[in-house]
Amino acid sequence: MSARKEIEAVTNRIRERSRRTRETYLARIDELAGRGPHRSALSCSNLAHGFAACGVADKADLAGDVKPNLGIITAYNDMLSAHAPYKDFPDIIKQAAHEQGGVAQVAGGVPAMCDGVTQGQPAMELSLFSRDVIAMAAAVGLSHNMFDAAVFLGICDKIVPGLVIAALSFGHIPSIFIPAGPMPSGLPNDEKARIRQLYAEGKVGRDELLKAESASYHSPGTCTFYGTANSNQMLMEVMGLHLPGASFINPGTPLRDALTRAAAKRALSITALGNEFLPAGRVIDERSVVNGVAGLHATGGSTNHTLHLVAMAKAAGIVLTLEDIADLSDTVPLMARVYPNGLADVNHFHAAGGMPFLIREMIAGGYVHDDVATVMGQGLAAYGREPKLADGELVFEDAPEASGNPKILATHDAPFSPNGGLKVISGNLGKAVSKISAVKEERRVIEAPAICFHDQQEIIDAFKAGELDRDFVAVLRFQGPKANGMPELHKMVPPLGDLQDRGFKVALVTDGRMSGASGKILSAIHVTPEAQEGGPIGRIRDGDLIRLDASAGTLEVLVTPQELAARPQAEADLSANGHGIGRELFAGFRQLVSGADTGASAIV
Repeated sequence: MSARKEIEAVTNRIRERSRRTRETYLARIDELAGRGPHRSALSCSNLAHGFAACGVADKADLAGDVKPNLGIITAYNDMLSAHAPYKDFPDIIKQAAHEQGGVAQVAGGVPAMCDGVTQGQPAMELSLFSRDVIAMAAAVGLSHNMFDAAVFLGICDKIVPGLVIAALSFGHIPSIFIPAGPMPSGLPNDEKARIRQLYAEGKVGRDELLKAESASYHSPGTCTFYGTANSNQMLMEVMGLHLPGASFINPGTPLRDALTRAAAKRALSITALGNEFLPAGRVIDERSVVNGVAGLHATGGSTNHTLHLVAMAKAAGIVLTLEDIADLSDTVPLMARVYPNGLADVNHFHAAGGMPFLIREMIAGGYVHDDVATVMGQGLAAYGREPKLADGELVFEDAPEASGNPKILATHDAPFSPNGGLKVISGNLGKAVSKISAVKEERRVIEAPAICFHDQQEIIDAFKAGELDRDFVAVLRFQGPKANGMPELHKMVPPLGDLQDRGFKVALVTDGRMSGASGKILSAIHVTPEAQEGGPIGRIRDGDLIRLDASAGTLEVLVTPQELAARPQAEADLSANGHGIGRELFAGFRQLVSGADTGASAIV
């Protein structure tokens, strides 16, 4: 089915805007692909170093250009639940490669930091920059020029976007992303949120809070709420870089291992040595980028992807803007309710029909392009099938005709909301993003006096001191990429939620970042220009009336243009952000990083 005219219109303007940069990118990867198997460019000494650690049979295979070599880029570590399952994946991939008549080598590892561990800690100031580090680390691994294709093992917030940027930088070879899957369901997310808020109010102690958190995050696998990590998996599937239905199969299961084997074999079958050559730079184009954005809106995914998708697209020579994302949000309906946009977790979503059901419905509604390249070598309709084991063999069957739970997963003609709930906000404070899918309708417009803060701990301290028992807009500034790396700001969410529950009108305006874990508080985030660059958010004063109208897409400080322009910029002492926990190593990133509206990247 053809995409709707609104989807086509956005795609066409992206294509036209990107014409020069995309043509340059494609010419570059075509030239590299045209050189043939890349080991042939290596000298005998180079090649000997490249397979010195291999067994005798693999050395013989790699000495020629006949058998394909698969590079494995892994984000494995055994501290983080999402990445711990990857420990055994290289052995599974290598065995599958041998069965397919090829070879596989671990090309390199990339860091994988967890925002759940670093939330509210100094290390969060490295989190966003880690995306660019991951892209560069993966590029180092692939730079040995030994590989005919690559598989990428990564799950969480910055890891997958960084790996996509790397895959597109090596867009002349095929790439497949292999997920590890979510942990089984634990303590329900709404109960976890309730305990967090009680702790913020001082009604339960740390022992009870830790008990609840441990019951939520309890085993290997991705966290089960629909934050950035699980939004990543949705994106890889709807953009055609996963195998169909691969995103939300639990780790340590026979089906998970079967999908990993199949992904390795598929990667080897689409190299330039065969007849199905599918380089990553051709799989990802303007249509697949639009499909990714549409999937984000249809599922109520993470606002972090208003940064990441822009940077990922740019790595393929494609210029995606916030306006494109917002216009697609106006067109694409919300078809999934997964916490924080509902009570279900990703395991419940998967059981209700998951990605295969969702993609089939999006195609039926005309909300995505079906005529795209995917790693399966077919259009997106192939992703309307779900993987199963039949007598130990992996098979793909059509997704169920009906949703397994209409409260979690809706059809295209009876969605939960007519739009994706993401708004681009603009006004005399600049440009921002607002995620309103979890905000009640009556709370989407707030006009209240500003209270200015330069650190989220200041909000928490003011709450504890009883200074926030009133209507107000918290203006949290000097949290942008140039100021301190744009950490996620969640420590003050429970206090703000408590104030809202007590009947106060509360909103947040910040040049910092939230994520898919953000919830019911009306917010304008990613405000740009940021305060550190002289943005008008730095000229707000306590008591100024702020009007945030997420429905209309406006953000205004209600003072005259003359008064706002005449005010001096607020100052913040950022000296402590420049050192400790490795932050001194990222001074160059803070200087080079682009604005939030262009991807907040120092490398693309």
